[in-house]
Amino acid sequence: MSEKESFWFPISVKLFGILVAIIGSILLYFTFTSTSTLGVFTSLFGFLGIVILILGLLMILIKEKE
Repeated sequence: MSEKESFWFPISVKLFGILVAIIGSILLYFTFTSTSTLGVFTSLFGFLGIVILILGLLMILIKEKE
């Protein structure tokens, strides 16, 4: 197999990053709109949502070597 990357690899990384960032923001939205239901677990799910959102944004912003 060739070690050369395909044209679609950087695009798929960016699209997957967008998808992960959207999932993280949805998790944050539902966490902070239902704080009374979650109770003590609000901070845990808020932290996890922020981590997922940051990972998605890093996947979008990272530059790949040429």
